[in-house]
Amino acid sequence: MLFVTLRDDPADAEIPSHKLLLRAGYIRRIGSGLYAYLPLMWRVLQKVSQIVREEMNATGAQECLLPQLQPADLWKESERWDTYTKAEGIMFSLIDRREQQLGLGPTHEEVITAIARDMIRSYRQLPLNLYQIQTKFRDEIRPRFGLMRGREFIMKDAYSFHADEASLKETYQDMYKAYSNILRRSGLAFRAVEADSGAIGGSGSTEFMVLAEAGEDEVLYTEDGKYAANVEKAVSLPIDAETSRFTTYEKRDTPGTETIEKVCQLLNCSPTQLVKNVLYQTVYDNGITVLVLISIRGDQEVNEVKLQNELTKLAPEYGAKTIISLNVPNVEAQQAWTAKSLPLGYIAPDIADEYINANKQIHPKFLRLVDQTAVDLKNFVTGANEAGYHVVGANWGEQFTVPSRIVDIRKARPGDRAIHNPEQTLFSARGIEAGHIFQLGTKYSQAMGATYTNEQGEEKPLLMGCFGVGVSRLAQAAVEQSYDKDGIIWPVAIAPYHAIITIPNIKDAQQIEIAQKLYTELNQAGIETLLDDRDERAGVKFKDADLIGIPYRIVTGRAIANGKVEVVERATRNSQEIVIEEVTTTLKQWITAQG
Repeated sequence: MLFVTLRDDPADAEIPSHKLLLRAGYIRRIGSGLYAYLPLMWRVLQKVSQIVREEMNATGAQECLLPQLQPADLWKESERWDTYTKAEGIMFSLIDRREQQLGLGPTHEEVITAIARDMIRSYRQLPLNLYQIQTKFRDEIRPRFGLMRGREFIMKDAYSFHADEASLKETYQDMYKAYSNILRRSGLAFRAVEADSGAIGGSGSTEFMVLAEAGEDEVLYTEDGKYAANVEKAVSLPIDAETSRFTTYEKRDTPGTETIEKVCQLLNCSPTQLVKNVLYQTVYDNGITVLVLISIRGDQEVNEVKLQNELTKLAPEYGAKTIISLNVPNVEAQQAWTAKSLPLGYIAPDIADEYINANKQIHPKFLRLVDQTAVDLKNFVTGANEAGYHVVGANWGEQFTVPSRIVDIRKARPGDRAIHNPEQTLFSARGIEAGHIFQLGTKYSQAMGATYTNEQGEEKPLLMGCFGVGVSRLAQAAVEQSYDKDGIIWPVAIAPYHAIITIPNIKDAQQIEIAQKLYTELNQAGIETLLDDRDERAGVKFKDADLIGIPYRIVTGRAIANGKVEVVERATRNSQEIVIEEVTTTLKQWITAQG
């Protein structure tokens, strides 16, 4: 067997699961974000895939396989080519010898919609759910954490087609149940959370988070179990603002107070009484730069995902379709458009449009947005549009006009009150996104002309759903959730093998004989078993068995003198001596109970 373990943690591995999969010989790094799945890992991935396949098939979904190479023309029809190759830059694109543009598929909405457009004619063919288990490609700027954020990964993606909303919602619920079953059967603790639809688009969206300390995502949830959302999507009630101590409007000298903390200290006020004005710069896909001024309560932060969604909705007003970039402009970026030096740290909601040196690419006016938290303030503190000065006791409708666009773009956070029940507070957990389900609606079918004829003989765009599970990511997430100082602890259902037989002394003929007999018997009984007959010290073999995380270790040691072997459960370290003839039936019972 190709079996090589490492004593020390590899230098480039940052999180425990990545270190352990490399050390235990499951994966090997071939290049940045590119990994070989070695025999042990491939067995795990096959098991995860099989669970996914069984649960998908149980819902009536049909498996297929779509091409990894996709023509750019399809992506241009859906208007995502520029978004994926330029704005987000996550698609590998290439030109073939016929000078045709192609992309390596990060996802397959366009391909499947083209198939549906060609093959679905009537409502009688609906609903339909097609899925594949396939390698995907994403040109991550910073691949990290092994299989968690690689440039090549295995994913199950499904796409459903419907005649109406009710049918789409029904399949969405079926997928919700199937995904819950997949994670439960894989032996993982998880939470289903409300999510942002991101570049995929659509309305309803749920993420399935495997709970783990090293998770890249933050999940906010209530203890009553009625609310859970990714922090990007989460909504909440902020803590109440304190009543302002200022009752009259005046300008105050506040030198050296560019930060909220400093101005609150100097004026002896709470950040909840302050309106801070944050400047963002967004570039649309038609090259127009729009400067966005956001007024928000001083103790709150801007949620950039929510902000991006709001600005994307406004794209048509600027003759654009989508956003290419969004950031807080640094001094260099400001030089491209400032007509005069900005009073940074002292900006007020009414800073004049004259600060913008407009040209063809720069929109001449600030786009002014106000978060609901700032709208509700009375007698607030804010900048005076003059370096070193603030105003106090200000009010909307008196000193400042409320921007016409009132939005919710604040970041929900732990300790906030829940909207469904203000007595519940939000708690935080970290999670690894292992699955995501979307209600796409007609976004792709309309763009690509995929229609069907309804009962009345009318031509209508197909309604679509989209459902993804990261197969390779789920496998690593299992390790991130379950390991100890000695190595991996695989859930029985997705472990590469159920048992490993360790021969402490390979010079002892009786130990070898019993081990080989058990090895044959266990495998014949369907208990996948490894036999460690290497000429190594017993301690080295025990260490390796712990590191690779096989659920049960069978040791043909001293106990064989009494007709028994020692069986150690990896997860609990429980050790017991079992009569040799009863090992197979005992293990079968344990595995059935857990699997």
